[in-house]
Amino acid sequence: MDNSYRWLQLRQTDKQLKPVLKKTFPPRPPNGWIQTVREALGMTAVALARRLGVRNSTVHKLEKSEADDSITLASLRKVAAALDCELHYVFVPKTSLEVKLKGQAKIVARKQMLPVAHTMSLEDQAVGSKAQQMQLELMAKELLDGNWRELW
Repeated sequence: MDNSYRWLQLRQTDKQLKPVLKKTFPPRPPNGWIQTVREALGMTAVALARRLGVRNSTVHKLEKSEADDSITLASLRKVAAALDCELHYVFVPKTSLEVKLKGQAKIVARKQMLPVAHTMSLEDQAVGSKAQQMQLELMAKELLDGNWRELW
């Protein structure tokens, strides 16, 4: 893939995610959102089952599977629609993807530099921290100019 296209793709994805980076999301309730919203609406499991076109026991299985993190997205979408809710599915990065990628390049560069720096220090040929930092930045840039798959 062309390097400029990769950066464009990364920055466009970062731009798409920017609005959610600033938001704080409530933690999922212990019993899950299905049961919480259903009960808040005063809706019985029987009524939700009727709306979903399933058995009452299926609603309890759905609620349990959500609380256990084993529910499928397809099931969540169906239940959300039956509760007149929207399901939003998004990965929210802890930092921008660009910052993450550049940080990963530095981690890999540092690992690559470590054996050489160690050998040089044993031979009393260690370079100063400023020179090491410049070398780290250069190696990280070279890694970012190469195949990003090698960063992981």
